[in-house]
Amino acid sequence: MIAALLLRRVAGALGTLALLASLVFVATRWLPGDITPIALGEEASPADRQRLRTRLHLDDARWVQFAYFARDVSSLAWGASLRRPQEQCIDRVRDAAKPTAMLAFTAVAIGGIFGLSAAVRVVVSRSRALRHAIDVLAATPLLAFAPVVTWLLAWKVRLLPLPGDPDSGLSGTLFAAGLLALPLGAHLARLAIALLEPLRDGNMLRLVRAKGATELRVWAGHALPQVASTLVVVLGAQLGALLGGAVVLERLFERPGLGLLALEAWQARDIPMLEAAVLGSGAIFVATQLLAGLVAMTLDARSREE
Repeated sequence: MIAALLLRRVAGALGTLALLASLVFVATRWLPGDITPIALGEEASPADRQRLRTRLHLDDARWVQFAYFARDVSSLAWGASLRRPQEQCIDRVRDAAKPTAMLAFTAVAIGGIFGLSAAVRVVVSRSRALRHAIDVLAATPLLAFAPVVTWLLAWKVRLLPLPGDPDSGLSGTLFAAGLLALPLGAHLARLAIALLEPLRDGNMLRLVRAKGATELRVWAGHALPQVASTLVVVLGAQLGALLGGAVVLERLFERPGLGLLALEAWQARDIPMLEAAVLGSGAIFVATQLLAGLVAMTLDARSREE
């Protein structure tokens, strides 16, 4: 049963990647007119344009173009960048994926801790003020507070380094991840509150308290595990929003990563690099969704055994 469900999830992940690759192909290749002047610039010579047409198989039928594209995607063989022929697209994407993945996963960790802690606090204290603050934070767009917080902490008070400073190191990553984690943690807290409130006065927690368990053990050891599988799935789903937020932060603070790489490739009309960057981001998202689903399955199986 579990093996069949696992196979279905893996097949679904592969299907999502295939659909994303198809959309990328349509967006970058299946366009009216000649895309070579857009990719190379109007000053490119006819010979340069023809070489690009040959490389992208633009003179072939659409299905032949897609077959070559699917072969390149499956073998991770996008070739060299159009703007920087000395650089291979897959190498640039691999290098850019590391800071983006670190930023996103650090934000997940911070947001998870913040969201669960705030949710338990609201449920235990029944604080309306804290609940309202969480609702406001969840509804506030990242671009509305990230520049203000950065100006205050990094420029005015100089408590933290600028997130885009190449010398900021781990502290810069933690600051940027914290900015991403705030809305994530707020959304997670709202869900956790809705899940935990029905358990607050339930018989299970009353029994645990009667046995002399501390409040920390009551919530961390008994209440949260009851809703952990749902929260894990939500955290995995939120990674998509985090990757989008990472793109915004990377562009806003000029931080290296997949988001900045994709934007630069789009601005330069570097089609192979753009395709590689978008599919690289999609692969991270799909892999994380799959991992979150597997963890949720494991937690569900354990809760049934207990």
